[in-house]
Amino acid sequence: DMVSFTGSTAAGVRVSQAAAESVKRVTLELGGKSANVVLEDGNGVRAAKNAIGACFANSGQTCSALTRLIVPESILGDIIPIIAERVDGYSPGDPMDPKTKCGPMVSASQQESVLGYIRSGIEEGAVLVAGGSDLIDGLESGYFVRPTAFMNVKPDMKIWKEEIFGPVLCIASYTSEDEALSLANDSEYGLSGGVWSEDIDRAVAFARKMRTGQVSVNGGPFNISAPFGGYKKSGNGRELGVHGFEEFLEIKSIQKPIE
Repeated sequence: DMVSFTGSTAAGVRVSQAAAESVKRVTLELGGKSANVVLEDGNGVRAAKNAIGACFANSGQTCSALTRLIVPESILGDIIPIIAERVDGYSPGDPMDPKTKCGPMVSASQQESVLGYIRSGIEEGAVLVAGGSDLIDGLESGYFVRPTAFMNVKPDMKIWKEEIFGPVLCIASYTSEDEALSLANDSEYGLSGGVWSEDIDRAVAFARKMRTGQVSVNGGPFNISAPFGGYKKSGNGRELGVHGFEEFLEIKSIQKPIE
């Protein structure tokens, strides 16, 4: 009666096509290219520190990773050194070693795909803040990728538009809140997001205008009781919470004669 699928957008399209033959209900939790927006009054230092884990968790192989960091142009120079230091310190290595922060990619093909995106970013003119496409000394035998951050990333660049599914952070700056919102919503995806402001009401108002299924305010923790799912090519339907259960239910109307 139903298919629930989590995976890439390309695979989700094929699942939907196959399910359509038997008119099955389908819920899809697919890819993402989520934006992490620091508003003018946001704590840029806190946001920069938080951005690394929000992007690089599970070696960047997370659909809800906040891979696009959007910051006021006025503080860009202040946060880049923080980003560079944090990225350089996000040590790759054996996942069984407690000192390791970034494990390998899931396969050789995924490693090559991520390295290709990094090379593309360099070729298209994004400024490398940390990392790069070089293999890591001592880790040549695994599918490792150097954690990487770019700045001055433009909306027409491949690394800004496409889901990389690896430890690559893209940073862009803005001069007005309208521009920040436009950058955040300039994506085929809409799974997750973040917004930073010292004024919670302002942050929530901005979050409401983001075309995405979930937004974290000031690094707020993931709530497993809240519905989780995407807009646009990030899928349809919801997981978790009451809404997640309701996806698996059908509504029935039973009508009796009036006595």
